[in-house]
Amino acid sequence: MQQHKGQSTVEYVLLVTAVITIIIISTAGNKGFFSAALNSVYNNAASDMLNVSARMTSSLASVN
Repeated sequence: MQQHKGQSTVEYVLLVTAVITIIIISTAGNKGFFSAALNSVYNNAASDMLNVSARMTSSLASVN
């Protein structure tokens, strides 16, 4: 049973290390690959939301 507890501790440490690594990479600055990819995703999502909003507005205007 003791071996299982040690295994859980190692898995927990690895998980925490992975999360900290992701946080460090994501906040490394604007020139990192992850930051550029994330900005691209945000920009695409914002553009798509604006397009849907414009279509909904024009659709409502044609009903009135």
